[in-house]
Amino acid sequence: MAAATQQGAQFVDRVVLHVVAGHGGHGCASIHREKFKPLGGPDGGNGGRGGDVVLEVDTGTASLLEYHRRPYRKAPNGRPGQGGHKTGANGDDVVLRVPDGTVVKDLDGNVLADLVGEGTRFVVARGGHGGLGNAALASPKRKAPGFALLGEPGEDREVVLELKSVADVALVGFPSAGKSSLIAAMSAARPKIADYPFTTLVPNLGVVEAGDTTFTVADVPGLIEGASEGRGLGHEFLRHIERCSTLAHVLDCATLEPGRDPVTDFEVIERELAAYDRDLGDRPLSDRPRLVVLNKIDVPDARDLAELVRPEFEKRGLKVFEVSAASHEGLRELTFALAEMVKSYRAALPPAEPTRLVIRPRPVGGTEFEVKDLGDNTYLITGEKPVRWLRQTDFTNDEAVGYLADRLARLGVEEALAEAGASAGATVLIGTPDDSVVFDWEPEVPAGGDAGAHGPRGTDSRLDGR
Repeated sequence: MAAATQQGAQFVDRVVLHVVAGHGGHGCASIHREKFKPLGGPDGGNGGRGGDVVLEVDTGTASLLEYHRRPYRKAPNGRPGQGGHKTGANGDDVVLRVPDGTVVKDLDGNVLADLVGEGTRFVVARGGHGGLGNAALASPKRKAPGFALLGEPGEDREVVLELKSVADVALVGFPSAGKSSLIAAMSAARPKIADYPFTTLVPNLGVVEAGDTTFTVADVPGLIEGASEGRGLGHEFLRHIERCSTLAHVLDCATLEPGRDPVTDFEVIERELAAYDRDLGDRPLSDRPRLVVLNKIDVPDARDLAELVRPEFEKRGLKVFEVSAASHEGLRELTFALAEMVKSYRAALPPAEPTRLVIRPRPVGGTEFEVKDLGDNTYLITGEKPVRWLRQTDFTNDEAVGYLADRLARLGVEEALAEAGASAGATVLIGTPDDSVVFDWEPEVPAGGDAGAHGPRGTDSRLDGR
């Protein structure tokens, strides 16, 4: 969401980012040659790995504006291998700085990562592996391969970045309730302030000190009735409350709008918070401690109204503070009360643990590929290994195609096709129905046998007469 322009600077807290990791470099097919020794063996090096695209928290970054302007990011490719056993250089990683509190989601809304804390990193797209050179492919049966493997493509994906403010206290209330003035009076923050609704179009953060407690306050832009249903800029504003442990209702006691009074305003905002309630943090919004701030008591009529409605809030078990952001009356008491609530919340938290690198290995066992009968003697083979091997194969080189056939045979694809009922001349697709490589299956062509009989380098006698 490009949340409008304020003082010439645009604030963005939601973007769709398209990232492409670097492709792996191709392996090299080379034969060592020197005087009086024309065939000294394979010496082709491996290709380099493609660069990753990494998101990293930088507390000096305030919004996602950079990715709103440039939503496409790509990492460099790995370099191809060379003769003389020279491995290609790896592509450099592209590190994208994001604000503290950025949530990474896929296009379906599933959370991939929640980035909180300076230096927290998430690899959003992994670079492709480099292809093996012919030196690495040599074996007792294939002493001088005339081919090398191609580098694998890097990941190509779209993700959604959402920024949720990281603050201890959220100031919530209607537009022009005085939240911006209040945060300016309590901290060193200097938000834009004027006397018309929706002055604040971006969340402002301020750091407040009260005794030995330091906490942050978020001036959440004005909410209105229907915000939880997306009215106005409701959802974009409400997401900034999710991480706050304490809520402070800032109520305008000097409003002249018809149908508005502090009690009604409080009830409307509470309904919107309850409707938006999400159990994404340690507690849902409805369970978080809150207090009431009756603002603008420097206006005589506002002071009288504050004294009138105060008992109503106290009957509900809420702490009430009458303050004036203009004259600073009551701010000290409010500041220390908020500090005490934040301190109590922090004390109830479990001891902090250092960030750990979590390794999630893939399950061992299970089916490495599947054969699906599509009818009319046509079969689809899916699975990570077959698809990956396809990407590594140079189909302009017969020997490379024969090597692919050997790998598929060792994996058990030939037997699986026979069991599925495939007959000679069957159409075999490997990949997905929309993106696949098509073969004509000839079961009488041997695969996985003696590689030494496959012909000169770069050829495979099994493929003659195709």
